[in-house]
Amino acid sequence: MITDKIFVPVKAGRAGEEIALQIQAAILNGDIVPGEKLPSERELQCLFKTGRGVIREALQVLRQKGLIETYKGSKGGAYIKNLEVVNVSESFALFLKQSHTDPMHLIEFRESIDYIITDLAIARGTADEKSLLVRKTEALAKAVKGNGSSLETLVELDKDLNIIFAKMTHNSIFEWIMRAVQLGFSSMDNALYEDLEYRTYAVENWRNTAREIAASDPIKAKSYISYHYMILRKKVLLITNSSSLQVNDNHEQPDTDSACC
Repeated sequence: MITDKIFVPVKAGRAGEEIALQIQAAILNGDIVPGEKLPSERELQCLFKTGRGVIREALQVLRQKGLIETYKGSKGGAYIKNLEVVNVSESFALFLKQSHTDPMHLIEFRESIDYIITDLAIARGTADEKSLLVRKTEALAKAVKGNGSSLETLVELDKDLNIIFAKMTHNSIFEWIMRAVQLGFSSMDNALYEDLEYRTYAVENWRNTAREIAASDPIKAKSYISYHYMILRKKVLLITNSSSLQVNDNHEQPDTDSACC
């Protein structure tokens, strides 16, 4: 139960921000748990000795941070949100897209953490997890050779492989980051898998990497990873250069619609 022992009254000025920080600290410290309902606006006014406008400002800040969610009706109010892996990853992925992150920077980052993940996956991954990774690569290879699978299916299978790979570290932070990078790089993945040469090569490389991880050979596994990123850089450069040329060509074309008018 939330009591006045958790919170202290605030002073005028940046009161809304201070209230939001107090509630945030209570959530992070475990004084308020996910799913628990915050006191009503009137009760919060009494706890913090402030007005309703300030309380609403604080709640808005907490909503924007994704710490609470509000409901209407008989059971309405502000509830502490359960921050799941998907929520965190989606937020980071949106940041990557909004900041127009250079694909080469993402590739550089992915390559560096893949080496670390490989070592941890070999050291910590169970026999069942290693077997699953191999089976999933075979499923991806079968989907590519069958020619009946949609582009979206192939990309999703590739994403699933990366998540399984990250989970084998038994370190949830690697999984969060991997999900975020996968989401942030989704449009490029689609463009890459449209290339028959790339997807044929990528799948075979996945199979070889998974087999070496299952065989607990980090040197061979990393050599396949290194080669993959060398090819990936070349393909991404081709895609980005092609997109730039297309944009420039479109800009150089006369505006025939306006000319007709």
